[in-house]
Amino acid sequence: MKIIGRKREQQLLKEYLESQKPEFVAVYGRRRVGKTYLIREALGTHFAFHLTGVANKGKDVQLDYFARSLRAYGGGDAGVFDSWPDAFDKLKELLLRKIGSEKKVVFFDEISWLDTHRSGFLSALEHFWNDWASSRPDILLIACGSATSWIVDNLLRNTGGFFNRVTRRIELLPFSLAECEDYYTANLIAYDRKQMAEAYMIYGGVPFYLSLMESGKSVAQNTDDLCFARNAQLKNEFSELYATVFKHPDKHIEIVKALASKQGGHSRDDIIEMTGIPSGGGLTKALEELEASGFIYRYDDISGAGDRYLYQLIDPFTLFFLRFMYVGGGKRKTNPRFWSQYTGSGGYYAWAGYAFERLCLLHSEEIKRALGISGIMTNIYSWRSAMEKPAAQIDLVIDRADGVLNLCEMKFVSQAYSLDANEAEKLSDKIAAFRRETKTKRAVHLVMVTTYGLRPNMHSGEVRFQVTLDNLFVHP
Repeated sequence: MKIIGRKREQQLLKEYLESQKPEFVAVYGRRRVGKTYLIREALGTHFAFHLTGVANKGKDVQLDYFARSLRAYGGGDAGVFDSWPDAFDKLKELLLRKIGSEKKVVFFDEISWLDTHRSGFLSALEHFWNDWASSRPDILLIACGSATSWIVDNLLRNTGGFFNRVTRRIELLPFSLAECEDYYTANLIAYDRKQMAEAYMIYGGVPFYLSLMESGKSVAQNTDDLCFARNAQLKNEFSELYATVFKHPDKHIEIVKALASKQGGHSRDDIIEMTGIPSGGGLTKALEELEASGFIYRYDDISGAGDRYLYQLIDPFTLFFLRFMYVGGGKRKTNPRFWSQYTGSGGYYAWAGYAFERLCLLHSEEIKRALGISGIMTNIYSWRSAMEKPAAQIDLVIDRADGVLNLCEMKFVSQAYSLDANEAEKLSDKIAAFRRETKTKRAVHLVMVTTYGLRPNMHSGEVRFQVTLDNLFVHP
């Protein structure tokens, strides 16, 4: 099956393959996003060596698999390695025997798993690149992994021997709605766009999750099968996901649980209070790693009140799992048809409103395109009132360089949204609070992002601009 989407990434990999200089490429992104599949499909016929790290295994096991891979790629009987320098020496011998000037692709997948405690892997890789491969225009070295924080810390921000050594980087993100639509179409899954949006609100744009959906079943039926059935395939996905991405995920899990427990963005102090993690107890590192891995988003405070940020959980599957598949103490829903029966309830619509806001945050570029401001420099903020009780919140504020602030309200409904007098008054009060607390003198335009647009009535004129679900399904 051909690759769905990923056109830019495929073009970049082709350019790196055709480059006339040595290339060291870091490819990273969350688990299940399709990194390995992309690289194999785009470059598999050019592999000179490929090794996948093994989770939770020591140096001896990793070296054994290295020797097996050498044999598979023509390295003969490599024997048993005692150290990583010995292994990389044999890899050099293998590559030198491969005649020809075209690029030889050396692909290390799940590279963080190779870097076991005191194994010396990283220093051996560093020596392999700096001492030999970096002078070979026929070498394309790819380091790939789901542990984004490991790649960022050890390769991209390394201040030692790897400083500025990575020549290229590709962060592979989940599919957009438009790419999901392409995937559904290619796989004969007949969902309308509202159903696709609902699926996105549960699974995000993670290709592996989409691949598990069966054609002919509704989103609710597929979700029952994948999440709530006795042998549901995604039953343990949450713990496996965080264990794969983070070596010590306990703090990360506590943070996302806290962020999932209350709607809206939360400050660092809020997180400390909710989790009990002390300010100096690795909190900063955990927040940075969650942000780098795409699970949470950090917003600057638009009021400019000191060094203050708001953090929001934006990973759809994490939010869904913690809301419905996990209950404190490890209990979980045991009704195999839970989601089919829950859909349409009051609780469902409360979740859908929150989840749709996350979907819109993940498609802020599409919203800007729909507003005709793609060419204008912008910053994205979230705002929460420090004075109103309960605190008024605007989840998406687009701060434009042309002197305009777009305040975006998101509504996930089954028909054109009807803005009544009560809702119009609430929006007016929220905008007034925003103006008062931020002390802005700039133009403030209200934007409504809805599934099917606004129904014209005496209050709809309060909304300056409208964005519909269809606007979020546009390719860049």
